Amino acid sequence: MKKSGFTLVEIMIVVAIIGLLAAIAIPSFVKARNTSQQNACINNLRQIDSGKEQGAMAHNLSGTATISDTTVNEYIKGGAPTCPGGGTYTYNALGTNPVCSAQSITSHVLPN
Repeated sequence: MKKSGFTLVEIMIVVAIIGLLAAIAIPSFVKARNTSQQNACINNLRQIDSGKEQGAMAHNLSGTATISDTTVNEYIKGGAPTCPGGGTYTYNALGTNPVCSAQSITSHVLPN
């Protein structure tokens, strides 16, 4: 009688191949997640900046006037956005870009 099954060497080879594939794939997934969080955060910063401009026009503000966060949030669909990277947004005065406090590998900065 001959027993059928896998030998220990065959099982170890399969486990080694799976480990190698995981070692290659996991850094790519982390990089993709960081990039998507950065893009989502930059989009939120654009929405905040647009809300600031719309609120300023509606309330006849100009220059470097300060506009409240609640006023800006009225002009953002869905209200105040949240940073996917866990940071918080500082709206700043008119004429100054909003900033995100997220501390991650990629920077969450609104391009000029």
